[in-house]
Amino acid sequence: MRWALGVEYDGSPFHGWQLQEDLNTVQLRLEQAVSRVANQTVRVVCAGRTDTGVHGAGQVVHFDSDADRTPRNWVLGCNANLPPEININWACPVPDHFHARFAAISRSYRYIILNRATRSAIWQKRATWTHYPLNEKRMQQAAQCLVGTHDFSSYRALGCQAKSPVRTLTRLIINREGNRVLLDVTADGFLHHMVRNIAGVLMSIGRGDRPVEWAREVLELRDRTLGGVTAPPQGLYLLGVGYPEEYHLPEHLEFESLMPPET
Repeated sequence: MRWALGVEYDGSPFHGWQLQEDLNTVQLRLEQAVSRVANQTVRVVCAGRTDTGVHGAGQVVHFDSDADRTPRNWVLGCNANLPPEININWACPVPDHFHARFAAISRSYRYIILNRATRSAIWQKRATWTHYPLNEKRMQQAAQCLVGTHDFSSYRALGCQAKSPVRTLTRLIINREGNRVLLDVTADGFLHHMVRNIAGVLMSIGRGDRPVEWAREVLELRDRTLGGVTAPPQGLYLLGVGYPEEYHLPEHLEFESLMPPET
């Protein structure tokens, strides 16, 4: 039987999502927990791999098991065997053709920038801090050129292994809430470091180091070596994954509890 899980995690203590020899990763810990509950070796497949330091608020995985367990058994059993930085929010049986990665029709990320004069001891690993004043209106104006279907070669990592650099962004919104600048982006898929590279370009524009037009200029260059600085991973969260309604998957949890404090 195939199952889907809704997973959230603090990426700070992990070397990213993917299994790596002799390294502590989210996938390693999750597979250990699921295997213990199933009483057999289980492999999980995620909707989107995250890098070291990147967090997951709405990650989705699937796995196969013939263990006779209820959704409640999977949730409580896995959580009892997971470190406190990883949590299962829900479990749901899915058809055999469901695939956490390939069945996804959208992915949403949030990038949190703590914009105040002093750094934060509490949120040092949960938000990116800059003391330079950011003009979120300039950032929003610059971001509009990225919405739509484009070749994002300039916004992906040099080592990105995706076959095509073309992606469709359906939403890219920048808002300020007190001392926080929030970048919310939804697309059919993302390239390696794509959100962090977009954040890096927009932060440069928000500081006034670059003109608003620079975001479009970088896009049209189609050359990562001529793009901006990659923003740090700490502020990045996989917010949620969208699937066709036929799978009846639960919605991801509200994100407000993960916000840094106003002061």
